[in-house]
Amino acid sequence: MSRMPLGSVSLARPSRVGGLVEQLTPGYFALVMASGIISIGLELRGFRWLSVALFAVCITAYVVLLVLNAWRFVAYRHAMVDDFKNPKRAFGFFTFVAGTNVLGTRASIEHWYTLAVWLLVVSFAVWLVLGYVIPWSAVLSRSERPVVALANGTWFIWVVASQSVAVSAAGLEVVFAGPRAYLAVLAVLSWSVGVFLYAASAIIVALRIMLYDLDPKDLDPPYWVSMGAVAITVVAGARIVEMESAPMADAVRGLVAGFSVVFWAFATWLIPVLIAAGVWRHYVRKVPMTYVPTLWSIIFPLGMYSVAGIYLGRADHLPIVEWIGSNWLWVALTAWLVVFVAMVRNVGAALVRRDRT
Repeated sequence: MSRMPLGSVSLARPSRVGGLVEQLTPGYFALVMASGIISIGLELRGFRWLSVALFAVCITAYVVLLVLNAWRFVAYRHAMVDDFKNPKRAFGFFTFVAGTNVLGTRASIEHWYTLAVWLLVVSFAVWLVLGYVIPWSAVLSRSERPVVALANGTWFIWVVASQSVAVSAAGLEVVFAGPRAYLAVLAVLSWSVGVFLYAASAIIVALRIMLYDLDPKDLDPPYWVSMGAVAITVVAGARIVEMESAPMADAVRGLVAGFSVVFWAFATWLIPVLIAAGVWRHYVRKVPMTYVPTLWSIIFPLGMYSVAGIYLGRADHLPIVEWIGSNWLWVALTAWLVVFVAMVRNVGAALVRRDRT
């Protein structure tokens, strides 16, 4: 197709960008999650300016993605509805919940507590609605069986969303004395739901891997969320352990502390497994290594594992765990930089390609 005249560029631009908006993946809020959690890790380590820079990226990405998703809902609602019905993509919508809570948790570090409260209110409402809508629209209402054949790593994002509510609620529990008992109930409730959801998701995904043919392309980045979901369960548990005295917090503190150590050990065990899967996918089966938005589903677990180690080490007085988390932070930050540069280049190239058609 020939290039449009210069005078038509202003008219062509909305169509060019609009095409990218129509194809926007529901899980792109993982960019917010990854940037926010690494910012938190840098703040915990005392690297103030680096943390602020990542926080700025987190805020910018959150606002931009809100605008793009609103645009997509208005102009390309059919595409969004199709995603809600797709078991391979629908659970990606939970990244909005997790991204909102990661942003709120980072805002709390700056003492922006009012903003953090509103973000928790929004995320809790969306988590509650999506928790019933997505399993029905993407799984239970489908006529074909077995649906387990369509399960993938994105299903663990539901767990991450649940635990992100627990992290945010537990963090605010120590700040607000009035609603302390209610925030403690919310933190423990969402943590407990997240634990059971992880068990259910792990069983379903494991059955999919063992019972059905697994193409190397199917073993994609979201499978790393299986580790990130455990890591955020550790962080939520550590924050619950650190909560001020409240009936619900006092009732489960010892149990949650013990389980958090077990979950951290399991997250550590998963890392070599996931690395081996990546080696098999890219070097043995020769799947090309290119930028895809779901790569942020690797960066978030890396950052969350670091923060999990730092929080757990401090909450349970485990210096070796804190040391591992502190040093792992540089792995997460390096990976974030690589994927961020790849994303910028990919988006730029996509805009240029559409400009030439």
